[in-house]
Amino acid sequence: MIKLDDIDRRIIEILKSNSRIKYTVLARKVGLTEGAVRRRVDKLLKNRVIKRFTIELGYPQPTLKALVLVSTKTAYPSSTVSELIKRLEGVQAVYEVSGQYDVVAVIEGRDVSYLNNCIDEIRKIEGVESTNTLIVLRETI
Repeated sequence: MIKLDDIDRRIIEILKSNSRIKYTVLARKVGLTEGAVRRRVDKLLKNRVIKRFTIELGYPQPTLKALVLVSTKTAYPSSTVSELIKRLEGVQAVYEVSGQYDVVAVIEGRDVSYLNNCIDEIRKIEGVESTNTLIVLRETI
């Protein structure tokens, strides 16, 4: 993991609120040249400090969410299985947990068929022994 300085943290905070900001504007806000900001952002991406740029929609999307509880085979490290699950489309978050299950994946999709396809992809991962899926009925924030 790379060491972040105050400018890196400021760049990240600005990008979190507007990932489409132009490098020239970002440079003015943090007091660097456009080239220096571009190099810093590239470094943050290369070192996976910033994993991806996303969007937040301003209108409600009809989506379903589910928690997929995953048991892994003892011969396979749960961290390896978690990494493979994390790469699948539809997976929003992955947690390694203690208890009866080893991994919990939060998946999201437009309908049950989409969620089912995602669960099938999780089950195909080498090291996955079994899954148990909980469909989220209501989310309270």
